[in-house]
Amino acid sequence: MGSVLSDEEFGALFDTVRHSARRLENRNRYEVPSERAREQLFLAGRLTEEHTRSDRVEWERTVHDAVARGVRFERVRVVPGQLMGYQRFLLYQARFNVEYGEDVRYLLRDRACDLDLPDHDFWVFDSTTLLLMPFSADDRLLGCEVVTDPELVTRHEQWIDLAMTHATPYRAYLAEDPARESPPVGAV
Repeated sequence: MGSVLSDEEFGALFDTVRHSARRLENRNRYEVPSERAREQLFLAGRLTEEHTRSDRVEWERTVHDAVARGVRFERVRVVPGQLMGYQRFLLYQARFNVEYGEDVRYLLRDRACDLDLPDHDFWVFDSTTLLLMPFSADDRLLGCEVVTDPELVTRHEQWIDLAMTHATPYRAYLAEDPARESPPVGAV
């Protein structure tokens, strides 16, 4: 179907993207070792903006540089009606993604099902490259598979278009319930 990417090749996609990098996130949790300590601080109510920024310098630079080149970054997170700790942690971090230039939106899982959206994670780069992201049962990324088959890329682009149309932008989603961005009571 496609080729599996190394971490370096994955990073290079963001350096070479020309006009769009679009993501659909479906998982309730991602096991990312580099963010585990930050997540624990968040759940304990001790995560500072400075700490968050210092840990995200590389992503900030990547997105900022791409946006400065005219690249559009879009991300739809499919979420349950009631956010749990990790999902709140991602919502807290989304403020920085938006500040860097990403258009981050939220779509309730029930609505995603009604729209018949896929339940897997993916990126679409420049409407030509699909990056499939399979995960293990314990939420670890198993690798990234590059697919350039035009029919598959187009189908995934249509799904992200549909998701973007029906999803709520970050600021509006947060305004509906500002407490969503806080750790759940009794999280730690």
